[in-house]
Amino acid sequence: MEMSEQVLKQLQWRYATKKFDPTKKIPDDLWQVLEQSLVLAPSSFGLQPWKFIEVRNPDVRQKLLEHSWKQTQVVDASHLVVFAIKKNIDAAEVDRYLERMSEVQGTPVDALQGFGNVVKGFLTKPPYPLNLDEWSARQLYIALGQFMTCAAMLNIDTCPMEGLNPAKYDEILGLTDYATVVACPAGYRAEDDRSTPANRPKVRYKLEDVIQYID
Repeated sequence: MEMSEQVLKQLQWRYATKKFDPTKKIPDDLWQVLEQSLVLAPSSFGLQPWKFIEVRNPDVRQKLLEHSWKQTQVVDASHLVVFAIKKNIDAAEVDRYLERMSEVQGTPVDALQGFGNVVKGFLTKPPYPLNLDEWSARQLYIALGQFMTCAAMLNIDTCPMEGLNPAKYDEILGLTDYATVVACPAGYRAEDDRSTPANRPKVRYKLEDVIQYID
């Protein structure tokens, strides 16, 4: 099958899985690919204002279930990732990023200060009304989308979940500098998953209804 056809096939195959098979686990080599999909996710300025918490402890996942509208994907899926933003991102976070950039690219930190000042200026005096935590959350959803798409390419099911209590998640996970935004279980759909998305064609508007061309 041509790559372009395969991509569309997998996007048609993907759906928000309501029931996972708890006996099926994602192989380590495939999970490492999905971890790298998170590491490699794009963000504005490359700043990466986030952390991805893999909840491996089954007891902790059971505690999270109570604060996830009883959605059993939290405990049944092979893996559970909680997507959290770095709260109150500031100039110190920019300096941290510049240090990492210097380390990876071999560029002296001093030579990066011009770029760093641009980013700091955006954070301190944005060109439009901006809540920085909301801005960070928008960056986080880019990572979520990349994670879900890569999972679909690997025939791995996911279910993005906003139906949770972020404050309780933060409490259970011990988050202080970071704040929960969304969670995403990943694994393999149960054979008896009878949820509507799994058994009916996707309902999407026609291409001409959602894509506008300006020539």
